[in-house]
Amino acid sequence: MIAICGAAAAQDAPYLAEPGWQPLLNGKDLAGWRAQDPAKPHEWMAVRGIRFDRWYGPKQLFGVGEGGGRILNGKNGSTQNLVTEKKFGDMELYIEFMIPRGSNSGVYLHGLYEVQILDSFGYTDLTTGDCGAIYHRWIHNGPAGGSPPRVNAMRNAGEWQSYHIWFRAPRFDSSGRKIENARILRVMFNGVTVQDNVEVDGGTRAHMDIREAPENPLMLQGDHGPVAFRNIYWRPLGPLPWR
Repeated sequence: MIAICGAAAAQDAPYLAEPGWQPLLNGKDLAGWRAQDPAKPHEWMAVRGIRFDRWYGPKQLFGVGEGGGRILNGKNGSTQNLVTEKKFGDMELYIEFMIPRGSNSGVYLHGLYEVQILDSFGYTDLTTGDCGAIYHRWIHNGPAGGSPPRVNAMRNAGEWQSYHIWFRAPRFDSSGRKIENARILRVMFNGVTVQDNVEVDGGTRAHMDIREAPENPLMLQGDHGPVAFRNIYWRPLGPLPWR
């Protein structure tokens, strides 16, 4: 696999150009979100802006102002994972993120199936641990499955990046038995397709301790280094635009 040269054509984010998108951040606070373990404290904060200093703070992000449309996983970049109160079935998700050098996070669809976030800028030998990957499962004390990104679409540390994800939930019969695995139908990373129709037969490593189900929450990883998010939007999965 090789790194891409150049960026995808500039265009407005889908939530600005298409109908039906609903925000998961209210631009003021963390309403609608909770810590993975509600009984324990967390350090996530809503801020007006994010600052990254490539020279003096290359492994850190700094929140600017209180209350705003960006969320940051605390001053030290390590806290509990953040989970939506709302549960989702089939969904289309758009989300923007920023990490500093060396950091690591993830977007867990249904709290179970991770699209990896990692500082993979410039990497060419891509694995299931790199940014844009569907992370592997952990079975018998070792990695299993997963899907590396097709290409490296990552911008440099300290820049805003985007995922546009189409997700199909697992299917169950009337008795509750799973009859179809979940599918991550497509992941576009900074406008570039890096995953296409990936079947996920169970929760990937570090997933929530919940069962697969027709509906489950969204989880953002917050315990593996500094990460900021903004512009998190979703809509029910509709006709796929590439078919």
